[in-house]
Amino acid sequence: MAEGDITAGLRAALDRDDASLRLRAAMDAGTRPNDAFIDVLVARCAVEPDFFVRDMLTWALTRHDRARVVDAILPELASPFPQARSQGLHTLSKIGDPATWSAITPALLHDEETAVARAAWRAAAGLVPDAERAALADELVRHLGQGEIETRRSLSRAFVMIGEEAGGAIGAAAESADEAVRVHALATRALMDDPDAGFEGAVDHARRVNAERHAPSAPAAGPGSDTEQPTPDAPEETGTPGA
Repeated sequence: MAEGDITAGLRAALDRDDASLRLRAAMDAGTRPNDAFIDVLVARCAVEPDFFVRDMLTWALTRHDRARVVDAILPELASPFPQARSQGLHTLSKIGDPATWSAITPALLHDEETAVARAAWRAAAGLVPDAERAALADELVRHLGQGEIETRRSLSRAFVMIGEEAGGAIGAAAESADEAVRVHALATRALMDDPDAGFEGAVDHARRVNAERHAPSAPAAGPGSDTEQPTPDAPEETGTPGA
């Protein structure tokens, strides 16, 4: 079968209305890799609405020649379509090629689209060279205390992946004037100490620690306050008429 017919068949299969059929097509493309499939799979990643199909597309790409896949994905990181950027980053994180570290720019780490930023955090934390770990932590610490719980969990997990080189940035954030930043930093530190702990439990622990650290101090006692108590004024005596 001609290459054009092969790619046209895969493209048509990935464009079906039934998600289960699209899932099967992506699985088949990964089971029987063909360099001609790469561009079709990458293009579908940008528009596929179903999470499970997208994950299968990424799996299929990891079954192909790594260098060719990376070459096809890197342009997606500059796409105007957020899903193309986020899925491209996700696929890079699964391929795990250290040479792609430089493609994860600050613009992606701070992307205004949360899904893109989260994918960039995961990819960066998995690919960062040892010498860049502290610098990456300094970039990511700017997002502490922001977003919904899933976003905060993703960021904390990225710090766990970075490791102890993130300790300085997290320690400084734990002293922030912003309570949300402090709590998130304390929860992240708890996860770094125990990566198997649940995020919600770490947050509860962080809130307790934060409350204890910032509880108002009891007022200082004045001289003799331990023995002298204020005496209420005696009620005014009133005479009885006719007494």
